[in-house]
Amino acid sequence: VILTDHRSMNRAPPVLDLARFVDKAVRVKFTGGREVTGVLKGYDKLLNLVLDDTNEYLKDPDDPYKLLDDTRPLGLTVCRGTTVMLICPMDGYEEVANPFVQQEEE
Repeated sequence: VILTDHRSMNRAPPVLDLARFVDKAVRVKFTGGREVTGVLKGYDKLLNLVLDDTNEYLKDPDDPYKLLDDTRPLGLTVCRGTTVMLICPMDGYEEVANPFVQQEEE
């Protein structure tokens, strides 16, 4: 039996580096259609998030798939990582290369 020490293995860099968004405003979309904005205060490898000054966007009562511009304040929140679908910075977007697609040679 060969045991592998995982600490000594070369690991690829993480696809999602949230460290650069700590203490910055982010928008988070969840399964089920909810969306919130807040200041990212912390996270873990399971994508559980801690957001401060959180505001939830309200849904249109006539169309549950449409979000209104109205929000309700939630304050300090802990967001479960299994429900997070999208995290994006409020100050703009940045396109990143897909690490799962092999580069084609010309």
